[in-house]
Amino acid sequence: MPIRSRIILAFAAAVFGLGVTAQPARAQAQPASPAKKLPAGPPAPQSTHYPILLLAFGDDPYWSLRIGLKGPERLDRPKYPPIVLEPAEVSHESGVDAWTYHAKDSATGASVVVHLTREACADPVTDPTAAPRPASGKYTFRASVDHAQLPAMKGCGRIATELFPKINNQPDDSDDTAKNKPPAPTITNFKPPVAVAYLNAAGAVVLNRGTVRKTVAPSGMELALSHDGKKLLYTRSDSKTGPDRTIVLYDFDTGKSQDLVHGYVRQAFWSPDDSRIAFLKAQDRAWQVWSFAAAAPDAATLFSSQSVNSLHGWMDGHTLLTSDMQIAYWLSDEQPMQTMPLTDIYGPAFQVMSSDAIRVHPLNPDLILVSADYASAPAGAPKDAMGLTAGFFLYEVRSRRRTVLCPPDQWGRAAEWSRDGLQIFYTRVVTGTTSTFRIFWDGTGTQKYSSASWLVIGQ
Repeated sequence: MPIRSRIILAFAAAVFGLGVTAQPARAQAQPASPAKKLPAGPPAPQSTHYPILLLAFGDDPYWSLRIGLKGPERLDRPKYPPIVLEPAEVSHESGVDAWTYHAKDSATGASVVVHLTREACADPVTDPTAAPRPASGKYTFRASVDHAQLPAMKGCGRIATELFPKINNQPDDSDDTAKNKPPAPTITNFKPPVAVAYLNAAGAVVLNRGTVRKTVAPSGMELALSHDGKKLLYTRSDSKTGPDRTIVLYDFDTGKSQDLVHGYVRQAFWSPDDSRIAFLKAQDRAWQVWSFAAAAPDAATLFSSQSVNSLHGWMDGHTLLTSDMQIAYWLSDEQPMQTMPLTDIYGPAFQVMSSDAIRVHPLNPDLILVSADYASAPAGAPKDAMGLTAGFFLYEVRSRRRTVLCPPDQWGRAAEWSRDGLQIFYTRVVTGTTSTFRIFWDGTGTQKYSSASWLVIGQ
């Protein structure tokens, strides 16, 4: 039987309660004989049909989950990457229209259990597809989702065949045409950067805006581009033997550079509205965070007296993310300091080093991107001259869910978010040659972006 026919039969049986009814046996004309007690046999076979092609969804917080032909396939939450699920067994509760679907988070291995009951559901939930609520005001199913790493989710469910268009044109078993097609892109609404800064092959600092490319300086490090892509901060080393440095501001429109602060300084970052600049300054052998208004670099003041090793950027207009070799600090000029052990963030797979970078998602402060070296590299992963393999991963601060994004066959460092938060650009090293690659936040779409390195994005 063709696959499409089998799908239609299974779908009808599950959703509409259709089944096969056994035909009664013909009456026998022979005289009745004494009943003979037979040994107990196995229980009568039960239907294994279950509802498919559904969308479950709910609020507080908002979520949606797709149930495909084999079970749960994908869990979506706003401002987080989609979670791909691996369907497992499905069980039917005897005597009622209720099913339990089991699955696994493909990235973390966490267990996922979905409970679905065929009963009217009129909860005030929002359908993510913007489909109108049924005329009755009620959806067909009530649903709950339990992910081992996330808060419990409850809501409604509906038949959603429009979300699974490929089944309407499913080839037969003998048709291999579709099997050879590459998978469709999962992220289609992304916006390529229009303003980036980077180091070219000669180590020079370069700023691209649109089609215009300008060489900023013959050398530099720790690049930070303003959100409008017109002003670039970078650190210039002023001594080959000492730690003296200068944080420099380059203006794209005028082509001029301005020295902002000098001395034991490094790692400057723009605030979200580009009105303030934060940087690290060493005093009494300790690095501390200082800041100043972008128009008044001479008026820099101490932001926090907390001693740190690294500055990772702004969370919002009042909060900065920093770290030392053991703890991550959220420093604020409005709220008490928050902390988290780096071992909680890194887990056993990565090791903490002073060269690590942590970047906050531009639209979701709960989601961070960490570039670090593996404690134990994946099998076959390339190593640098020091015998280390670099990679990067996503971490959700509240749920503590960690997802490794760097392809296991690549050495990847200096990962940076795009402004739309859907893309990640990172420096890849292959046999001594550096280049910039791009990957979507769900781990798909890996491809080379340019021959530059240490790229940062402004717009």
